[in-house]
Amino acid sequence: MPHTSNPRLITIGETMMMVTPARAESLATAEDVRLHPGGAESNVACHTAHLGIPSAWVSAVGDDVLGRRIVRSVEERGVDTRWVTSDPDAPTGVYFKDPGHGVLYYRRGSAASRMSPATLASVPLEDAEIVHLSGITPALSATCAALVDAVFEQVAASDATVTFDVNYRPSLWPEGTASDVLRQLANRADVVLVGLDEAQALWGCGTPEDGRALLAEPDRVVVKDGEVGATELSSTGTVFEPAIPTEVLEAVGAGDAFAAAYLAADLNGASASDRLRAGHERARLVLLSMSDFVADPPPAAATSTELTHSTD
Repeated sequence: MPHTSNPRLITIGETMMMVTPARAESLATAEDVRLHPGGAESNVACHTAHLGIPSAWVSAVGDDVLGRRIVRSVEERGVDTRWVTSDPDAPTGVYFKDPGHGVLYYRRGSAASRMSPATLASVPLEDAEIVHLSGITPALSATCAALVDAVFEQVAASDATVTFDVNYRPSLWPEGTASDVLRQLANRADVVLVGLDEAQALWGCGTPEDGRALLAEPDRVVVKDGEVGATELSSTGTVFEPAIPTEVLEAVGAGDAFAAAYLAADLNGASASDRLRAGHERARLVLLSMSDFVADPPPAAATSTELTHSTD
């Protein structure tokens, strides 16, 4: 899909090929599986594009069938992929969803882990309204960490808003290193999204207010607390929006959906309460699905049971 104008929102980060059971069952017994692109930043771009926000995703994939399939799939969801490069010397990463048992990653040495500040050479970050990052990228490699630094530096003198989803993945970080790095990066952003469970694991925060005290530099901090709800804390006050009771088939990806709808609502001038509510509504669609991206609500019969809503 050709894109000639600059996107309003640009995301930067790795996307892998996700292998997931077709139904909510363990990989140990599943006979039918599906392939979907899976990555925090491209997930956000797919959701925001679907919500009418011109969005781009910047990344690298391997020069292989999985990389080509990922780029095609993301493009088909309306995302601008003109700044995604193909690396002939490194593979596309892969991960498996094992419902009820977490996620298995096979991403070491991937094409995306070789991204660096040079990745940004032709990307007009300064012209975007929002540049979205996550805490996954700096954990992938030293060059990816340098890329994240370069993003902050490149947009510092512009009007672009940098948003940062902490997205703490313990398995990606050497023991004892994530806390300081993620805190420093979050404090360089304008808007931060973090799960209360992440803030607790990283910094010992017990409440959204603890998180805001620790992350004092951003204009806004959004703290998500699973089935309880989400809180936006800023200089203008604190706003809480309760979660929507939801039947959860698979929680992975719901946080990206929340972030996307929150940011889309923000770009459309919505209030804090409406931004948070939009996040919950979009996350709910993913919680009811085995996919990280859902375009439309499921049939009413599939939403009748009320269980738990998680947006972490």
